[in-house]
Amino acid sequence: MYELQVENMSCGHCVASVTKAVKAVDGTAQVDVDLAGKQVKVASAAPLEAVKAAIADAGYPVTAAR
Repeated sequence: MYELQVENMSCGHCVASVTKAVKAVDGTAQVDVDLAGKQVKVASAAPLEAVKAAIADAGYPVTAAR
């Protein structure tokens, strides 16, 4: 499970965009977005760097990850 701090998320469209970006890397990933906390939890077998890059490419900068 990855826990990411993601900026620029403010609405349901943002949630859908981030989820779609992660699922493009791993179609079986579980994605949980917390808009208020600007956090995204991802359960995925994909490498962390690939997940971070996909989210960033969708326009949402990842400022921290663990």
